[in-house]
Amino acid sequence: MSINPNLTQSKAKSEMAGQSRVVILGAGESGVGAAKLAQQQGFDVFVSDFGVITDHYKAALKKLSIAFESEKHTEDLILNADEVIKSPGIPATAAIIKKLVAKGISVISEIEFAKRYTNAKTICITGSNGKSTTSLLTYHILKKAGLNVGLAGNIGQSFAAQVATEHFDWYVLEISSFMLDDMFKFKADVAVLLNITPDHLDRYDYKLENYAASKMRIIQNQTGNDVFIYCADDEESLKALKNIKPQAKTYPFSITKKVETGAFLENDTIHILIEPNNELTMSISDLALQGKHNIYNSMASGIVAKVLELRNDSIRESMGDFKNIEHRLEHVAKISGIDFINDSKATNVNSTWYALESMSTDVILIMGGVDKGNDYNMLKDLVKSKVKAIVCLGKDNKRIHDAFEDDVDVIVNTFSADEAAQIAYHLAKRGDTVLLSPACASFDLFKNYEDRGNQFKAAVREL
Repeated sequence: MSINPNLTQSKAKSEMAGQSRVVILGAGESGVGAAKLAQQQGFDVFVSDFGVITDHYKAALKKLSIAFESEKHTEDLILNADEVIKSPGIPATAAIIKKLVAKGISVISEIEFAKRYTNAKTICITGSNGKSTTSLLTYHILKKAGLNVGLAGNIGQSFAAQVATEHFDWYVLEISSFMLDDMFKFKADVAVLLNITPDHLDRYDYKLENYAASKMRIIQNQTGNDVFIYCADDEESLKALKNIKPQAKTYPFSITKKVETGAFLENDTIHILIEPNNELTMSISDLALQGKHNIYNSMASGIVAKVLELRNDSIRESMGDFKNIEHRLEHVAKISGIDFINDSKATNVNSTWYALESMSTDVILIMGGVDKGNDYNMLKDLVKSKVKAIVCLGKDNKRIHDAFEDDVDVIVNTFSADEAAQIAYHLAKRGDTVLLSPACASFDLFKNYEDRGNQFKAAVREL
């Protein structure tokens, strides 16, 4: 693809004005948002994407007269940057990143860049599982309570784009480990760590401790005036906290034991206590989000709300009327007495474990895709007790067959959402649940997990 003709003009203007040059690698939501903010702040901006830039984002860059290139990285136009903002999807091992680092050029995330230009307070939520749901629930609670709050990060509209165009007092940011890897001076006012379970290990030399260290960056730069919320039942989080002493005020949450300050479960009632004589209690049957994993998510969001001194009545109401995220345990339809659930966002084994754990019927499990170094052992007990058949949806299903051939009678290979939905329907009987919860990335057969979920939903509706 040819470089946008605005490039020459922009470069000449930059040389005349002596602007600092910011190069953005990746022209998705975060990259284009960063480009918008960088331009607004007076930088000479160039965007480069080694893949194909979608028409939507091309149009956005052209409208702003921002120079860009697609399907290549032209080194002469990148290695002259004063600073580079990279997409979270680009690994540190990419050739262009290695060259930038070798030249001593700063490489940061969109989140790090955007935070420089806002005084808004940030609530940063990370974890291997549940971060999207918890981010959305937290945002819902704060917004309903009347706070001037934005939602960004790994979800929704780019943080940088919102900093450029909005004026929020608070942001709820869903933060992935890939984002954290490129955050250095950024500080979360409120940091939430939900859990640490094996995920994306291909980016971390297949070492869980490397991935855990990445997640713990959520508390870097925090002071005694900040807040850290974590799960006291999560083994890997506790292990990581033995080596890192948080500076912030800490509030644990647990469903297995009482905590003095934070949140705990007793007799099916959540208790949240941040200060004496102001306890929030709520029956788990009144929560909008059901299932053990969602008790944790609700506790984390509830602690954030209490830290911000929101009213108990307002918090209870919001935790009771929240509607969950699309593609996360989303009920699609009931056909001939069979429930169809779309959990396409379950791109790792632990997410699928949570999905199966919340099922109360026999399950036909649709799983598979791009395996990220998965260890399926943690699913074995649940598969044995709940799963009647596995329908594989992916190009290479050997590891799934190897893992579960002794645990279920039927394992079938399929190569499209239509085929998977039809076979699962025929394998199920009245009262069963067909659950799409892949435990894998989607890129072998689909554009992304949303595309996978949408194709599955369309296929179900055609049954």
